[in-house]
Amino acid sequence: MDIKVILTVFATVFVAELGDKTQLATMLFAADKSVDKWAVFAGACLALIAASGLGVLAGGVVSNYLGPKTLSVVAGIGFIVIGCWTLWRA
Repeated sequence: MDIKVILTVFATVFVAELGDKTQLATMLFAADKSVDKWAVFAGACLALIAASGLGVLAGGVVSNYLGPKTLSVVAGIGFIVIGCWTLWRA
């Protein structure tokens, strides 16, 4: 395994997840005093693992049809569209 890739992906995903809706939802679940915090942690971990697995599988399939530069442009346009849509709805 390439440790540089692991650290780069870890840092990117970690920073991207800080303060997002997923983390806020997890905090709300954990704030419930009647809920086992380890169960919340386990559920959140499993969800992130499943979502990341889907991302890796989708990336593997898409990379057969699109080059890295094209994929970066499409992803960038997608983020801009989502950002504009979020601002429009606000």
